[in-house]
Amino acid sequence: MNNSDIGLIGLAVMGQNLALNIADHGFHISVFNRTFAKTEQFLQNNNHPNLDGFENLKDFVESISKPRKIIIMVQAGNATDAVIEGLTPLLDQGDVIIDGGNAKWTDTIRREKDLGEKGFYFVGSGVSGGEEGARLGPSLMPGGTLKSWDLIKDIWTSISAKVDETSGKPIEGGKPGAPVSGGFSCAAYIGENGAGHYVKMVHNGIEYGDMQMICEAYHILSSIGGMDSYKIGEVFKQWNEEILDSFLVEITGDILCQSDPVTNKPFVDIVLDTAGQKGTGKWTSVNALDMGVPAPTVSEAVFARCLSAVKEERVAASTQLTGPTLENLNVNVEELVKSVRDALYCSKICSYAQGFQLMREAQNEYNWNLDFGQIAQIWRGGCIIRAAFLQKITEAFERDKNLPNLLLDQYFKDCISEYQPNWRKVVSMAVANGIPTPTFSSAIAYYDGYRAARLPQNLLQAQRDYFGAHTYERTDQDRGHFYHLDWPHPNRPERKI
Repeated sequence: MNNSDIGLIGLAVMGQNLALNIADHGFHISVFNRTFAKTEQFLQNNNHPNLDGFENLKDFVESISKPRKIIIMVQAGNATDAVIEGLTPLLDQGDVIIDGGNAKWTDTIRREKDLGEKGFYFVGSGVSGGEEGARLGPSLMPGGTLKSWDLIKDIWTSISAKVDETSGKPIEGGKPGAPVSGGFSCAAYIGENGAGHYVKMVHNGIEYGDMQMICEAYHILSSIGGMDSYKIGEVFKQWNEEILDSFLVEITGDILCQSDPVTNKPFVDIVLDTAGQKGTGKWTSVNALDMGVPAPTVSEAVFARCLSAVKEERVAASTQLTGPTLENLNVNVEELVKSVRDALYCSKICSYAQGFQLMREAQNEYNWNLDFGQIAQIWRGGCIIRAAFLQKITEAFERDKNLPNLLLDQYFKDCISEYQPNWRKVVSMAVANGIPTPTFSSAIAYYDGYRAARLPQNLLQAQRDYFGAHTYERTDQDRGHFYHLDWPHPNRPERKI
């Protein structure tokens, strides 16, 4: 009997939580997992009237109302392709497959094209917010045709996070089974084929930057300010009441105020300083390089994780390599806290400017039509980078939908103008005292490079012409005319290429 509104394949934690979220919002959902034991356990643990589980894939497909809508929540890559290959012979033309995993956008473009030629719809949807977001309301970034969006729109907007229209703050979902209402939905159509997964990738790259910047702020306050983790945690809690109001700043305050239940020491002090990663930050950096878009802050955040991973090598190097000694700094802690806050906010502005520049270039590359103000808005709730700051980005693109760079918006210009003296002071202080600040430093270098009317790459291009005859343009001629100097005989007249 075809009575389910939607189906879901893949009952790992994200899949389970998303299924429960859908069921809580009044949609009947069929679920399937490769190992039926996991399906059985899930149903036993969650006796929900809107949940049905199936052992046989064919029975699962036949339980879903047409046109069928089926979410895939399995490992990205070959596992996703294998599920699609097994699923499509059981589907009818006009059915929709939705990939909710962290797929690479180029894979989504390929899948959408292949399935479209066979008469199926394919949606690549970013799902951000982790396990809690999937359960209580994620930020959803679907890409595909407008028709495919129409088919899933009611479900996607219902289960997504909500943000209050007046305050701009996320509406808390409360306990499972009590869905929220009101406010705007953190789900919106992003664009064709791979646009949704691309935007999710950039979200994750920005997330890498945010997390590393927070770590650098913590490092400076600890090493230069001499503050213990509990005091720094209180600082982050205060910052969360101000312009840095965000999920990541909020949880940082909680983490730094947490004691280790085993030793009663500050919890953060017993956590090994080696960070993992799943690859989306690297994808963002590689794509920025491929498209020639400067995104140094995201890249430095990725490299910082890579450097942290060589723990034994760093420990050995620490016994041999010297740096400045942190002694009797005699800093004014209150002034330092304010300066670090300003540096964190300015760096954050530059990091997001880079991310939105990257999306702007991608829409030209892939012929998408991205609404940047809307993207910032759906990141206001549910996702990991949710922050009050994002409302300022939405407002910036409302003022100018063709804004070339966030740094040129009046609000952000004013912020940088006001806060940059402290930003520069903090970066200088960190360098002078041997504190690594890769994202703070790269952000300020990006800002200074972007505002420079002339950079030293005139010399670089001359070098390229010298050893490789790569040509150059002249400052006293119109752009687009290229010249080469015969370097073994530099006094000969140049040749126009």
